[in-house]
Amino acid sequence: MLWSDITWTELPAILASANYAAMLPVGATEQHGPHLGCGVDTVIVDQLCRAVAEATGVPMLPPLPYGCSIGHSQRWPGTIAVNPVLLIEFVKQIGDWAYHSGVRRLFIVNGHVTNAAPLRCALEMLRASHDDLMVAVINTASLSERVRAFHSADAADWHANDAETSLMLAIAPQLVRPDQLPQADDPDRTCGCVFAHPVNRTSRNGVTGQPSLATREKGEVWFDWLVADLAELIKTGCDELPPLEFSYTSRA
Repeated sequence: MLWSDITWTELPAILASANYAAMLPVGATEQHGPHLGCGVDTVIVDQLCRAVAEATGVPMLPPLPYGCSIGHSQRWPGTIAVNPVLLIEFVKQIGDWAYHSGVRRLFIVNGHVTNAAPLRCALEMLRASHDDLMVAVINTASLSERVRAFHSADAADWHANDAETSLMLAIAPQLVRPDQLPQADDPDRTCGCVFAHPVNRTSRNGVTGQPSLATREKGEVWFDWLVADLAELIKTGCDELPPLEFSYTSRA
């Protein structure tokens, strides 16, 4: 169910069987503290969408490995960010071409928190351009109440925390440096703040939370929750119709 593996002759039937739906995973490349590789957000959303594609039959477009990570600053090496305007236009053009390939339900699955605003802007532009295209932005860390709860259990403004580290131990242990875990914890300093401060002013080491609490066993359970809850959303979306059928451009 990977778009990059499908031939153009096979794609129409695959899209028809999925009610013309496709997923676009969007990740990031950014520092994740001293204990995690810089590809965490992309790895999680990639593995998640692969599992959901297999479970639902909805094809998955190639994941985007770069996102709006400018809030991580240049204090630590490793972050490769794009600005919000570029991400908006890039995703808009991907959506345009997916539409011309037959997609009419586009699920943008976001694995990095601060991609959310640019992706919402891309959604607005896509649905204004294509009257019969439905677009959803699904943020992986908040796709259900139980997923939201485990992500923020050790820090409201979490990053490279127990949740992400446990998930990596379960699905990509090669990205984890276990010897760095005991001293990687750094508290959430954003509580009570009025302003949205960049990470260089809220963290000493690029971490927000307690990765020392992470275990592979928790990560396996939590990843299963992510797959089950996203698959349920995708299945529901594949059957959804607009509440009303009025045209975007016509008053008739």
